[in-house]
This record gives sequence, C-alpha cells and structure tokens, in this order.
Amino acid sequence: MLVDGVEYPEHLHYDIENQVWYEALADDLIRVGFTPLSIKLAGEVLAFTPKRVGKTFEAQRSFATIECGKWVGAARAAFSGNVVASNSRLDARPRLLNEDPFGAGWMLIVRSDTSEWQKGLLSGSSLGKAFEAWIANETYKTRSN
Repeated sequence: MLVDGVEYPEHLHYDIENQVWYEALADDLIRVGFTPLSIKLAGEVLAFTPKRVGKTFEAQRSFATIECGKWVGAARAAFSGNVVASNSRLDARPRLLNEDPFGAGWMLIVRSDTSEWQKGLLSGSSLGKAFEAWIANETYKTRSN
C-alpha cells in the first residue's frame, strides 16, 4: 500500500496513533520500527535511545526515545512486554531510521506479554483509510511527548 509516496508492507501490523510498525518473527518475537511518515514529520533523526535489553515496558508507554530535528519524543508501545534486542547500528547511525525505516532502521526486537499483541493494530487493505484519517485529524501536532 502506498502512503505519502512510500510503499508500506501489508504483512506488517501498524499502530496508526503512535506511528509504529510491528513484524511477527519466529519464537514469538516481534520486530519494531517507526513508520516513514512519522520520521518524515519529525525530521532528521539525531539520536535513538531504546529501553535496555531485558527491561519491561507497558502498553502506551515509551520503549524508546527519539531525538529529531523537529521533534523529541517517545516511541510508544501498543502492548506490554520486554525488550529482547535493540538495533545497535542506530547508536552510530541514527539516520538509518530516516533512510531505511522498514529495513536497516528497525528499532527493537520485543516479546509481548500476551499472544494477542496484534489486537487493535491494522494491516492489509484497511491501512489506506486509517493513514488518511490520521493525517487529516492532525492529532500529531498537539500530542505531548
């Protein structure tokens, strides 16, 4: 699906409100990243600070902090869980989030506290309208970090 000129993989699960994507991996692990749209709005990524490996996180709370040219804020989790790994390449090159958000710019590998972690996330053909509504509502402009 095409959003703002970028192809969004339909096999991923998207938290539209927080602009975070999730990819189911083997062994109940989940890869996490920011959407290209969120990174475009935030500007050039200057720093990425994830929760440490082994730390837990709660739903709708931060599991990483991103410092950008236009915004400093939290990447918020759609579900509770724990951090299994973080992308160490982002330590030296945080701009990978800008350059390759669905590839080398992934942020974390996590494990959810529940097998229903996908509940409330969108994928497939429902994405287009959801992204359009998020852009039209402009709630990202007034959201606190």
